[in-house]
Amino acid sequence: MKETKDVKSVRYSYGITSALLAGGAAISLITGVPAGAQVAQNDRLQMQDVVPRAGAPASFADLTEALQPAVVNISTRQTVTVEQRANPFEGSPLDRFFNRRRAPQGNGPATREATSLGSGFIVSADGYVVTNNHVVAPGARATLEEVTVTLPDGTEYPAELIGTDPQSDLAVLKISRGEPFPFVRFGDSNQARVGDWVIAIGNPFGLGGTVTSGIVSALQRVTGQGGAFDSYIQTDAAINRGNSGGPLFDMQGNVIGINNAILSPSGGSVGIGLAIPAEDAEPIVRALIAGEEIERGYLGVQIEPVTDDIAEALGIAENRGELVQRVQPGEPAERAGLAAGDVVLTVNDETITRDNTLSRIVANIAPGTSVPVTFLRDGERRRIDVTVGRRPSDEELRQQQMFQNEDDEEGEMAPGGDSSMVEDALGISAVAIDPTIARQLGISSDTRGLAITGVDPTSDAARRGLARRVVILSANGRAVPTLEALESVIAEAREEGRGAILLRVQPQRGQARSIPVRLDD
Repeated sequence: MKETKDVKSVRYSYGITSALLAGGAAISLITGVPAGAQVAQNDRLQMQDVVPRAGAPASFADLTEALQPAVVNISTRQTVTVEQRANPFEGSPLDRFFNRRRAPQGNGPATREATSLGSGFIVSADGYVVTNNHVVAPGARATLEEVTVTLPDGTEYPAELIGTDPQSDLAVLKISRGEPFPFVRFGDSNQARVGDWVIAIGNPFGLGGTVTSGIVSALQRVTGQGGAFDSYIQTDAAINRGNSGGPLFDMQGNVIGINNAILSPSGGSVGIGLAIPAEDAEPIVRALIAGEEIERGYLGVQIEPVTDDIAEALGIAENRGELVQRVQPGEPAERAGLAAGDVVLTVNDETITRDNTLSRIVANIAPGTSVPVTFLRDGERRRIDVTVGRRPSDEELRQQQMFQNEDDEEGEMAPGGDSSMVEDALGISAVAIDPTIARQLGISSDTRGLAITGVDPTSDAARRGLARRVVILSANGRAVPTLEALESVIAEAREEGRGAILLRVQPQRGQARSIPVRLDD
């Protein structure tokens, strides 16, 4: 049986501490302060200026009664192909003992039935239903057989799968009947503010028709999972397994988000729920209903945010830009001249920050559009025009990121070169690569750089993953074919008051990466 599909859970290894908080009423009872005195104090502090704005309800009952008829439960039936294993006891005295209650089994594939549960909501009187793609997407080696939508009154309808968009994790279904369906509308999630009241309605743990309330805890929440849609509305309204695809409503009854994931060390709600913003979801839903192909922009770069250490190493502002770790051959970024080690600052005149990532900006640019890109290279600000390509599917992106492992035999290497500055500053010993070293490392004989021969286990370099046989290709964007070249970069960084340098390294396995390493005083 396939595990029930539901809200995606991102597990964190943080310890969780709980505490009981006493409310204002309890404090009044303990202190014995008269109510009149509190009113007078509130008047003096003009507390009316900070009470919830108009629309905060004394109860959510009326709003729930109006909205709940349009929120549905979604279930699927799937067939899963599994491989049957041969009976290891066949022909032995144990055969009859282990198989006396089983039907005879042979080798080869067999099918099993699996189900999944989730939530959704109707967005039109003629029965279009929005949910998460992962609610209806078949699992590995599975085929989707049927989808059933159940209304709050218990009426079930077979649903047609109209379209899916795995990259945004959205899907649209269609149900039909002779009379109009109740439906809800998308709102403007750009108007949402941290602290606004919200309610979530859905099907947690298959219970159906469950309402929870809370506030908007954060906007444009980036989880670090990457991708063009890693930007969510965060809420403390309880969201659990089975809430996936259900709506997050504002106090006007508009859908401002689609419940999608939770951050949790346990898999259950701990008050950190994530919803896809309506501003992202609504255009995709409209396109799916219209049968249009969804195209997104693509540059073909592997990037990571500029951390404090990277910013210090390069002498640039923090929380600005993203570092190019790799450029995909033949894709728009390479054709335009971007290279590994560049720090992209803006795309199409939009500043790249942790909340407004390069992937998000580019994904919303139509393929074929030429846009300006500004970036830093060797400390110099540059500007080029890039013609945005079409973003591949998730499966195609996974295939692009695969790499072939190299031979990892240790072999013999020359001892590290004599550089007390490099050893003191970085905690590493290294040697210039010559044809003999290149042959031992299994790399091209024309490679220029330094091969690490040892790393101090207490150094920042060791914490960053640098190890023996890793090749240093450049430092702060400058080639380092000799230890003297690396010493020069270290000396320059210290003169400018920087506490780190950015090394471009090539590990034995995997792709070249840019890694900030702090300098030891």
